[in-house]
Amino acid sequence: MNREELLGELSKVEKEYEELKGLGLNLNIARGKPGKEQLDLVSDIFDVLPSGSDFMVGNDDVRNYGVMDGIEPAKVLFAEILDTKPENIFVGGNASLQLMYDTIAKAYTHGLLHSEKPWAKLEKVKWICPVPGYDRHFAICESFGMETINVPMTELGPDMDKVEELIKDPAVKGMWNVPKYSNPDGIIYSEETINRIASMKPAAKDFVVMWDNAYCIHEFEGDYIPFPDILSACEKAGNPDMVFEFASTSKVTLPGAGVAVFACSPANMEYMKKLITIQAISFDKTNQLRHALYLKDKEHTLALMKKHAGILGPKFKTVLDTLEREIEPLGIASWQKPKGGYFVSINCYPGTAKETWRLCKEVGLTMTGAGATYPHGEDPDDSNLRIAPSLPAPEVVKQAMDVFCTCLKLAALKKLIA
Repeated sequence: MNREELLGELSKVEKEYEELKGLGLNLNIARGKPGKEQLDLVSDIFDVLPSGSDFMVGNDDVRNYGVMDGIEPAKVLFAEILDTKPENIFVGGNASLQLMYDTIAKAYTHGLLHSEKPWAKLEKVKWICPVPGYDRHFAICESFGMETINVPMTELGPDMDKVEELIKDPAVKGMWNVPKYSNPDGIIYSEETINRIASMKPAAKDFVVMWDNAYCIHEFEGDYIPFPDILSACEKAGNPDMVFEFASTSKVTLPGAGVAVFACSPANMEYMKKLITIQAISFDKTNQLRHALYLKDKEHTLALMKKHAGILGPKFKTVLDTLEREIEPLGIASWQKPKGGYFVSINCYPGTAKETWRLCKEVGLTMTGAGATYPHGEDPDDSNLRIAPSLPAPEVVKQAMDVFCTCLKLAALKKLIA
């Protein structure tokens, strides 16, 4: 459009926006929480341990102290889901984020298996952050005072040329990864990317790949996509101790009452168990047993995930269809079209993400803050916004997307005219 046409379009969109302001909306697409229908889908999990149960797993009563690294049925279940061995699995509480934080905290207080000294005694710790990425990963880095280094995501995963250059610096101690349906882009790492990560030769002997496999079985469109086992890949490449993998049932059963795990090499497991034994006697083994009985095995769990997909799929279709209809012809934004995970990542016209977010907030649409997908909230292009359509009802998702598109257009028009 020429300037005159842009001004005419601005007048039209401003009128639409003023109408939205008068509706008194209260919409929320900020966080990737399961919706009520999903929670209701699995609420019968509380019925799998009847009052007459003896609560025994082998010789252990799950209601009592002990078995700090988790009961065997839970280890077997997660090993099958992650395609690894039960002895590589540590079963914790409900939150994988807690396990991730704890791994980094132990690196600072005690060092990791191959650390020469605790990281707290180092002059500087640097960390690779694929961007856009998960705000809570970045918050962990920030809380420990790490120097974060942005590495752009590609359609195949992190820019590995840049990663392989960065790890020549011994102060670079690790990197975050959400390898399947990445948060927020929904990208699946390619096999080549995974093999390059597994084969890295970092200058830091205690470099750690934090492999947050949060969405490993979370397809909302199409069949389950098998995914390479990072532990096996690292072992094959001669780096068996370089990786910690994390997963949970947060979006399989109940986020507030689920089960989280980490998987690692036998040497890492022995080292971490010694440290964790000092801080915990055991986690909630009753809940671990409940999940092992309810989910049964990988096949049964994938059947449950198909039911989740039936609820989530239409919401994501609404998001993508609306963007395709309202935004794609205008050329003012781009996005991936994920088939799984919990988010849609929007790359707005440069310099307009904060304004789009502000306009949304002003009319009653809550979104994750602009910049949240970058360390310290600093998006250098002011372009990325994350949409999380899982929690609201389908009709709310539709209304939220109509509002979002109006705000996106308004912000782009203002920027173009300026």
